[in-house]
Amino acid sequence: MKYRRSKVGRTYFFTIVTHQRRPILTTQLGRSCLRTAIKSIQKGHPFDIAAIVLLPDHIHTIWTLPIIDSDYSTRIRLVKSKFTKLWLSSHGQEGITSTSRESKNEKAIWQRRFYEHTCRDELDMKRCVDYLHVNPVKHRLVEKVKEWPWSTFHRYVKLGEYSMDWGNSSHWYGDEFKNLE
Repeated sequence: MKYRRSKVGRTYFFTIVTHQRRPILTTQLGRSCLRTAIKSIQKGHPFDIAAIVLLPDHIHTIWTLPIIDSDYSTRIRLVKSKFTKLWLSSHGQEGITSTSRESKNEKAIWQRRFYEHTCRDELDMKRCVDYLHVNPVKHRLVEKVKEWPWSTFHRYVKLGEYSMDWGNSSHWYGDEFKNLE
């Protein structure tokens, strides 16, 4: 199947999910494999990470790509592939493999697809950054955004974008993030 992907703009919000939503990404091995995979791919296919949150079974991230290169699909494919190789070579377990995956020689680590949203302007990007940072509260992993260790929230606090008490559990229940779910 061919999926329509945006080729307009340079800054994109992504959601990338593990196969069968397996909670592997916040493990020590998962974090190490992801960090290594991202740094490795950035060398040959540059992109800046504007924001990221790592949850047990998915990642939300915002990337800014070079002006002349909007090929985020290749970058995501390469990050997922590198992560998979590192994960399996470090004795991480693969998920349940379907006949379809076996016939395509695909490992059961990641969902095949990912969600992409082009950040249209600064206000849209701010909305995406807010959604990303409040996500651990939304999933009831913590009561306050500041309690989640695997996000860029604390970097944004240092930049003065948030106060340290921003995003408690009563803060996210509105409709402002409806289109990102």
